[in-house]
Amino acid sequence: MGARIDHLGIAVKDLARAEPLFAALLGTPAAGREVVASEGVEVSFFRVGESRIELLQATGPESPIARAIERRGEGVHHVCLAVDDIDAEVARLRGLGFQFVGDAPRPGAGGHRVAFIHPKSAGGVLVELSQAGEGGH
Repeated sequence: MGARIDHLGIAVKDLARAEPLFAALLGTPAAGREVVASEGVEVSFFRVGESRIELLQATGPESPIARAIERRGEGVHHVCLAVDDIDAEVARLRGLGFQFVGDAPRPGAGGHRVAFIHPKSAGGVLVELSQAGEGGH
């Protein structure tokens, strides 16, 4: 696969409070917000070198992010790896015994296709695979 870290996802309770904090910490403004209805989140990305930081705020109490914050509080939620062919990677990893959360792959932020590897299969870490859409990064 030649894995490359695309972004680190950080669960936050309030984007309006978190964005200025991370803008100061990273020395760069947020690149904009997007609602990903299928995941129940509103996201904000910050460019950090060749990777990004993604802040995730729940859009409702049933969102996976709302449940994660309820269980563990705010903080690192997942590591996202960029892949060139998500269908091939999902098939390869399933063949190796990795388990996925929900439908894989599915639509994600920025026109990407995403799949989440269950933490039970990945050493306790929620791992997202992401393939950029046509012409996207």
